Formats: sequence, C-alpha cells, structure tokens
Amino acid sequence: MSDNKHKAEHSHEEHLREKHLMLDPLPRGRMNEMVMESMMEPPTWKFWAIIVVLAGIVAYGLVYTWAKVIAEGLYLAGINRPSYWGVFIVNTVFWIGISHAGTFISAILRVFKAEFRRPFTRAAELMTTFGLIQAGMSIFMHIGRVWLGLYWLMPYPNQRMMWPNLHSPLAWDVLAITTYVLGSTMYLFLPLIPDLAMARDRTTGWRKILYKTLALGFRGTEGEWAHLRNAMNIFAFAIIPVMFSVHTIVSWDFAAATRPGWSSTIFGPYFVVGALHSGMGAVIIVLAIIRSTMKHMKYFIRPEHFDAIGKLMLIISMAWAYFFFNDYIVQWYGGDKWTQILLHYHEAGPYGWMWFAMLIVNVAVPWAVLWNQKWRSNPLIVSIVGFLINIGMWFERFIIVPVTLTINRAPFTWQQYEPGAEMPMGIGTMAFFILLYMLSSKLIPLIPVWEVEEGQMAHEFKKFGRETVVSVSELE
Repeated sequence: MSDNKHKAEHSHEEHLREKHLMLDPLPRGRMNEMVMESMMEPPTWKFWAIIVVLAGIVAYGLVYTWAKVIAEGLYLAGINRPSYWGVFIVNTVFWIGISHAGTFISAILRVFKAEFRRPFTRAAELMTTFGLIQAGMSIFMHIGRVWLGLYWLMPYPNQRMMWPNLHSPLAWDVLAITTYVLGSTMYLFLPLIPDLAMARDRTTGWRKILYKTLALGFRGTEGEWAHLRNAMNIFAFAIIPVMFSVHTIVSWDFAAATRPGWSSTIFGPYFVVGALHSGMGAVIIVLAIIRSTMKHMKYFIRPEHFDAIGKLMLIISMAWAYFFFNDYIVQWYGGDKWTQILLHYHEAGPYGWMWFAMLIVNVAVPWAVLWNQKWRSNPLIVSIVGFLINIGMWFERFIIVPVTLTINRAPFTWQQYEPGAEMPMGIGTMAFFILLYMLSSKLIPLIPVWEVEEGQMAHEFKKFGRETVVSVSELE
C-alpha cells in the first residue's frame, strides 16, 4: 500500500511539473541556452519572405501614401463635414488600447504577485512600446501637415513666444502618449538588463558590443540586484496611474464634448476596460505565434498561461459589456432626441452590421468559448478569440468616432463617412508593428530568464500530513 501511495504521489508531482512552468525547473544555464538559441537561430526563408512583404506594405502605406497625403492634402482621406475625425483617430485609440496590455500584465500583475505572468512579461512590454509608436504616428497622420503639428503640439519656446493651444485635445494626447512612451520604455529596459548581460556573455562581434553597451556593466552582484528590484518596484507603481491617465485623457477628448453619443460620464472607465479587452486579445495572439514559431518556447509558454489569460479575457469581456450597456442605456433614456436618433443610426444605419458584429465578437464569442477550461487552454482557439476581439474593438472605436460624428444637431450637415487613404495608412501601421516585433525577436531575449528562475526557486513541494501541496516563498 505504501509503495502504491508513493507512486501516486510521485505521479501527481510529475503531472504538476508538466502542467506548471514554475514547478518544472531547469538549470539556469540550460534556460539561458534555450532562449539564446531561439533568438540566434538563423532565420528561415519564410521569415525573410514575411519581412519582405511587411516592408512592402510599410513602404506603400506609411511612406508612399503618407507622402502623397502630405503633398496633396487630407482630401485624399475620407474626412468630411461633419466627420472631421476618421480612421486616424480610430487607430490612435486602438493602438493605445493595445499598449495597455503590457502595463497590465507586467506592472499590475507584478504588484499583485501573479506568478503566471513571469515568462511572458517582456512579450507584453514590447507590445506597449511598439503600440505607442503606432498611436503617435496616427496622430501626426491626422494632422496632415506634420511639420506644423510638431510646431504647435510640442510645448517649447519659439521666436514668436506662442505656445500650443492647450484647449486642443490633441495637445493633451501628445503629452500623455509621450509620457507613456518614456515610462513604458524605461520599464521595458530595466528588467531587460540582466538578460542583456546574459546575451553579452554568450555572443561575439557586433552583438557583443551592442549587448555590452546596453547591459550597463551589469555583473549580477547583490547590490546591483537590490538597486534593480527597487527601481522596478518604483516604476511598476508609477506606470499604473500613467496607464489609466492616458486612456482617460483619450476618453475625455470625446466625453468633454456636448455632441450626441459622446457626452457621457462613463467614458473614462469604459475606455480603460476596452483598452484592456483589446490588449489582452493581442497578447494572446503574440504568445501563440511565439510558441509555435520559435524554438524551445513550448517549455516557457504553456497551456496554463493561455488558461490564465483566458480567464482575464472573460472577466474583462464581462466588464466591457457592463460599461457598454451602461453607457447605451443611460443615453437612450436620457431624453435627448438627437442622441436617440444617433443610437438608432448605430443599429440601422449603413454601418449597423459593424455594431452587431462588435457585440458578437466582444461579448458573445468570449462568453461562449472562454468558460471552458479545455478550450481556454488551447492556444489556437484562444488566439482566434483574441483576434476576433481585436476586430470587434476596432469596430467599436470606428462607431464611436466617425459614425457617431455623422449625426449631430444640424441635420443639413449629415453625410456618411467613407474611409479613403486612411485605410492603407492604417494597414501600414499594423505591418510596421508586426515588423518591429519580428526584428526585435532576433535582437532581444523574449523570455526574462531571471524572472522565470526566481519564480521556480520560490515554488516547491511540501508535505502536510498525508498531502503534498505546492508552497510559494517570498524572495527578497
């Protein structure tokens, strides 16, 4: 009996090790080799083919089309009266939303000591930086004459002693996004230092020079680790309010107006939850691609991580549904006839299909799929759900911005919005985002090995009476 019991306990422990990364430790050197091998592996022809295609899309959308719009004017875009804001602003809000995933996963989950976050924090942090780059470019696309935008939006002294118009929402967007870019880049760089030092010691040539410069002489002494952890804790707590402030400022661009459909007090939390909704969907897509295309990543990124993020996606989907219908019902019963006409236009207008598709993929699909642990743990299924959520969230921003602007209190100005040059330029930002991510995967260790090892050191099996349980220790 005792032998059978011992075998059962051993089988249970082996099952837990296979299922949970934190309970399946490997030597630090072996994990370093796995990460470096996945990063240094020679690119295949498929990799270069995708790079060439993405570069072509970027060249057409972000170089040729944007240059043509600058040279000939914004009439090439679909912006008209009364829809003065179009896909450029839609993409700005969308990319800021995507960027929230990195801060949520890395900072908020770090503060709450969520152990499952450890292997993919860097993948999410890269999304924050690259997403904010696309958001900033979308603002300058909207301005049209980029040089004037730089002149009027950045708060610096000039010869005429004229300052930016702080009544303009775009001035506050630039201020918020710039703050967020600087903060998130620093927050990305700090936990990257130990892995850059690891890469420095395992490379030669130009890579060694690059990593040696970026590692800042990090040697792994006790004092360096103490300073690094203190800096990371400070940034973790500081970046969280910046994250909330950025998207609430974006929401106030709309809520502070008196236009039908925008004058809403719920827009602040509604936009933040919507940003997390799209951001978590994007993270799950990136993790699924990394896991399936890069060597050794199946050890670091396991079904347990998709299961955990799937739970968060389900909770966020429920929160988004609450705020959406809260905003919708309050405006519907508000009594303003123009708002009621607008809400009916959302459903029955030419973009009504988009309104219904938004609700299906943002609410119905996550609720129907993510409640099931087996489906939630399947990388393919959950990444498809994440992809649909991002389509739905882009639809939501499109409905909020140009579709809502169509209906105002002056019916003689009503005119349907139809995108023009904004679409290839928007597709160019998407291609640029993917291109940056693919290039960074060959230059930056995507797995923070030291964080994984730290978590594995903190987890251990302990026996309490007849039961074997998992214990998590506090590491200082």
